[in-house]
Amino acid sequence: MNPITTPVTLEGRHVRLEPLSQQHHDDLVEAVRDGELWRLWYTAIPTPEGMGAEIERRLGLHAKGSMLPFAVIAGQGELAGRAVGMTTYMNIDAANRRVEIGSTWYRRAVQRSALNTQAKRLLLAHAFDTLGCIAVEFRTHWFNHASRSGIERLGAKLDGVLRNHQINPHPDAAGTLRDTCVNSIDDSEWPAVRAHLDYQLGKSRS
Repeated sequence: MNPITTPVTLEGRHVRLEPLSQQHHDDLVEAVRDGELWRLWYTAIPTPEGMGAEIERRLGLHAKGSMLPFAVIAGQGELAGRAVGMTTYMNIDAANRRVEIGSTWYRRAVQRSALNTQAKRLLLAHAFDTLGCIAVEFRTHWFNHASRSGIERLGAKLDGVLRNHQINPHPDAAGTLRDTCVNSIDDSEWPAVRAHLDYQLGKSRS
């Protein structure tokens, strides 16, 4: 197993990222129902009924060495200790020390919170400081404006847009074509991004 796919737990005050397993299933079913997230046509978020299969899919990709999946565990508040979403390292290019942070979703109650900021801070620090990555990518649908704004707030720069990149399988948009926005942070930018994220987290008290 290459170092990028070696299971690891990353923890901060607001969130813990731990290796995904079927033990997280029930929490994640409840989480995805908060906001009926699977109905968002520009995303690929599992339905409550499909959660078990989605966990198995991610674990299968981990076994093949192409993904490191995490369960996102709330660190504070009423949901402390509960799984509130998923995230991964994916599209792993170990030879060129590049990785994408993606396939991420959170229940509505924790979106746009310090939990997300700290989760990204933990993943980026592990990628750059421990794994020695030279770049970390983020990819999202052109119409996913909330995710695009969040990625830009991290400090990730837009590399470009892959036009007609994928065929959308979502039932509400079947056959439509996805333009994919590609953003990234490289290792020379990481110190400034780290300082920015630490500043944002320092302002948060919840």
